[in-house]
Amino acid sequence: MAESNPFVPLGAADNPAAAGHPVAADNPAPVAGESNKETYIIQVRNISKSFGNKNVLNNVSLFIKKGEFVTILGPSGCGKTTLLKLLAGFHLADQGEIILDGKCINNIPPHQRPMNTVFQRYALFPHLNVYENIAFGLKLKKTPEDTIEKEVKRVLKIVGLTDYEERDVNSLSGGQQQRVAIARAIINKPKVLLLDEPLAALDLKMRKDMQLELKQMHKDLGITFIYVTHDQEEALTLSDTIVVMRDGVVQQIGTPVDIYNEPVNPFVADFIGESNILNGIMKKDKLVSFMGRDFDCVDVGFAENEQVDVVIRPEDIYIMNRNDNAMINGRVTSCIFKGVHYEMAVETENGYELLVQDYNAFETGSEVSLIVKPFDIQVMKKPIVSNVIEGQMLSSTSVELFGAAVECKENNDIEPGTAIRATIGFDEIELMDYKEDGALGGEITFILYKGDHYHLTVTTDNGNILYVDTTEVWDDGDNVGIKFYPDKIKIEKA
Repeated sequence: MAESNPFVPLGAADNPAAAGHPVAADNPAPVAGESNKETYIIQVRNISKSFGNKNVLNNVSLFIKKGEFVTILGPSGCGKTTLLKLLAGFHLADQGEIILDGKCINNIPPHQRPMNTVFQRYALFPHLNVYENIAFGLKLKKTPEDTIEKEVKRVLKIVGLTDYEERDVNSLSGGQQQRVAIARAIINKPKVLLLDEPLAALDLKMRKDMQLELKQMHKDLGITFIYVTHDQEEALTLSDTIVVMRDGVVQQIGTPVDIYNEPVNPFVADFIGESNILNGIMKKDKLVSFMGRDFDCVDVGFAENEQVDVVIRPEDIYIMNRNDNAMINGRVTSCIFKGVHYEMAVETENGYELLVQDYNAFETGSEVSLIVKPFDIQVMKKPIVSNVIEGQMLSSTSVELFGAAVECKENNDIEPGTAIRATIGFDEIELMDYKEDGALGGEITFILYKGDHYHLTVTTDNGNILYVDTTEVWDDGDNVGIKFYPDKIKIEKA
């Protein structure tokens, strides 16, 4: 996934929290359980962290219940590991508070916090056997040997490694080494166990086995688990609560069911599982238009004719042999067996492409019909509907946008030097193969397929954000030139 945030309003890239956030229009920083803070073992309040000029966490707040399994989920670079290290005490926050059991722990060093961390790379001592690795922390505390022996046997039983005390850790499989690392972390009976992508180095089968074992360990231990991963399936399998992050900002907090069935924005819908995400118009309550026709839905509370995003999960589309009276007709362009179901791409008669999952296979080339039921259509407010850029008038035919001089249609009503606001539609910007061919250079940092076009997030060379709709195929990370058309730039005084 990309590094930039496609849901921060333009001109607000330096301060996303102040600019607002699409998770809830009136709440730029979504918070779990804020109204009942006293029931939470951990309170993260308005935490921000930067490294040099790079903002890694922006005004993050969340509240974690005692005994809860919380997963912090997001793509690489979203800030999830930094947040975990702040909790552990390996980093200090630039602003905000971390409160544990009612006490601020911002300045408490890691070894004095009642938390232990399990790292992705295990960090076992290769010269010590299993027993010695697990007992290491207790020996540092000068715990009596008979107590150490009792505790080592207790945690070995929990992690399923009874009778492994004398084994050389280098002789163990990856899964066994991970269990030793977990045993070493829990032997000190921490209030909170922090796990930083602990299963990432394991093969698929072992990872799935360890997921089940971790879930059972959590149940048996009864302590709070905070788990970092970029694996959506892992998060859905393990968690009581999922915190979805992107670019240091919390996008959504909820149960796995809530996150999957009710994503609050296109990023969450795209990141959690497979999704068909389409542009739509909310005609009125319970009636939405997309793909060229009207559909009944169950959503209310939108303005009439409001632009929206529509999400339909592939498993919620019913596929059958062609019926001319059906909602949607099309042709199967690919059919792949996924082990439990078949995944099919269907090109509709009016040029859209939909992903469909079904237990029955419809071979490539099959003429089919699709049905979508009202409660399977998820309607979301659009974060923004066009690019809005703050700048200034340079002359009657040019404006400054993101530090670059850009030609515009002649405007003699606004004097040079006047602050202006330029509005440019997503489909009114062209991307060029070479940076020097555009008014600005940039990099494609997020790609979202919308059924018949791509919605791209482009981060300019000076760190600003633009959104571009195009039918051209680009890759994440491509460097591009950004070309504006003078007659497409709508200018008004700021």
